[in-house]
Amino acid sequence: MIPYTPPLDDIRFLLTRLIGLEKLVELPGYEAVGDDVVEAVLDETAKIAAEIFAPLNDAGDKHGAIFEKDIVTMPPGFKDAYQAFVDGGWNGLPVETELGGQGLPWTIGMPVQEMLQSSNLALALCTLLNQGAVDLLAVHGSDALKTKYLPKMVSGEWTGTMNLTEPQAGSDVGAVRSKAVREGDHYRITGQKIFISYGDHDLTDNIMHLVLARLPDAPEGTKGLSLFLVPKVLVKDDDSLGDKNDVRVVSIEHKLGQHASPTCVMAYGDKGGAIGYLVGTENGGIAAMFTMMNNARIGVGIQGLALMERSYQQARDFARTRVQSRDIAKPKEPPVTIIHHPDVRRMLLWMKSHIEAARALAYTCAYAVDVSKHAPDESRKKWGLARVDLLTPIVKAWLTDLSNEVTSMAIQVFGGMGFIEEAGVAQHMRDARVLAIYEGTNGIQANDLVFRKLARDNGAAFRDLFTEMERFMPQLATQKGDDCAAMHKHLSKALASLREATEWMIKQAKADPAIAAASAAPFLRLMGNAVGGYYLIKSATLANEDLATRSGDPDFLGAKIMTARFYAEHVLPQCGALAVTVLEGAQVTLSFPEDF
Repeated sequence: MIPYTPPLDDIRFLLTRLIGLEKLVELPGYEAVGDDVVEAVLDETAKIAAEIFAPLNDAGDKHGAIFEKDIVTMPPGFKDAYQAFVDGGWNGLPVETELGGQGLPWTIGMPVQEMLQSSNLALALCTLLNQGAVDLLAVHGSDALKTKYLPKMVSGEWTGTMNLTEPQAGSDVGAVRSKAVREGDHYRITGQKIFISYGDHDLTDNIMHLVLARLPDAPEGTKGLSLFLVPKVLVKDDDSLGDKNDVRVVSIEHKLGQHASPTCVMAYGDKGGAIGYLVGTENGGIAAMFTMMNNARIGVGIQGLALMERSYQQARDFARTRVQSRDIAKPKEPPVTIIHHPDVRRMLLWMKSHIEAARALAYTCAYAVDVSKHAPDESRKKWGLARVDLLTPIVKAWLTDLSNEVTSMAIQVFGGMGFIEEAGVAQHMRDARVLAIYEGTNGIQANDLVFRKLARDNGAAFRDLFTEMERFMPQLATQKGDDCAAMHKHLSKALASLREATEWMIKQAKADPAIAAASAAPFLRLMGNAVGGYYLIKSATLANEDLATRSGDPDFLGAKIMTARFYAEHVLPQCGALAVTVLEGAQVTLSFPEDF
């Protein structure tokens, strides 16, 4: 099995050069986030990812989570690995210090999550969900709930889940039927939830379920949903564990991938009602849950990035050692490793360039999260929130769509070997498939981008980003060399296509929503390709400057530049075609007969 090597060089470059640690230090609360702190966090994460999480990935996939006698048991080694994560304080990394966390920026937390998810996505998913649950409870929980439950959730001693989906209520959350009845200082919850990731496990002795349910007098639809914290085991006044709550696992799903991650069917209230505690306000459940959902959507995008990186590394290393056929340029020479073949090199560069564009986009979004939470003035906070809102559906959908493509392409590099499970690369494709589905399908993300993120403010957040990209173009034009000239040429055309398509979309979202919805998915792809390309090329410009001043590793910097040029010439030209699809392709979609 090819080992996982955390991509520390690229992570460091993005944090120090593209984002700039000096910008993080300027945010109140982050003054101590210097180079030494970041370096220590990255190095230690790399160790736990490569040495503790990664060795369990293949065995965990083969063994899977086991459900017997109403108990979910994780694969061998998972509990010890999770405990090492908890003991190291990793779960509280991006949590405010007053809540018991380490108070480090989400900009640093996202690379940590990327490395953990790359090394063992099925195990690391538990940590991702819990951080989202902590974020939700910190924002919407009462002081009493935060005092009683947050400390052990922040530490990772307890974990959290998200309970939305029901058999009849998938994407249509407003169709939720689970019920909540007031009873003194708590509520009694009854109902069934499905697709609950880590709904049960043996990693911890308690689990905090965040459950959407409807009060008897609540209005219909999403406006009538309330959110409740429902412990697996009730907690006494002295904080010790008491009786088991009226919550049970009915079954766990048999899935295409992520076999070691238990996806549970949960039953609440078989014996009269599970005890739950209101989070936020009655009928305010959706607003509260969106805090966790938006956190999770960025996190799922990071999962997509993580699987891209892992599968790329395996494909690259296999291509360096697999001998097959002669070099087309040297037909009389002996057979060579397949990395010498042009199409294999093309596939590897396609994978690498998309990974670096995706990472730059995701980390930049994480920086905007930090600005929205910690900027010293309200106008800057509003900027951060608007940028996060705009980028979140792109991070979630573009990165997870790419993850399906990159993991599939990795199998193609392996050839027939890749189709064999023992090679280890097929697992990543299986694990990646659901990422485009959960936390809101990517079609829903595209609609969210068009109708909520563009139409809501009439494109103001987009135009702010577009102005930033336009201001970068003169800087790119002054860079020396053919590489930057090619990047400038193709990025200019891509931005022009993006501008035209976006302005059209803003108008259509109000004038003809069906037309806008039919074009939303290709529009999101256009946004991802263009904005991701912008951040990749901006990174390459910084690498070009560093190369000129000899202030970095010339091999890494040169590769960064060439990767960006490949993306400019192979990916950015697609933006023009995607714009045509957006502008002209919707009508035939809507007019096609239902019985085709």
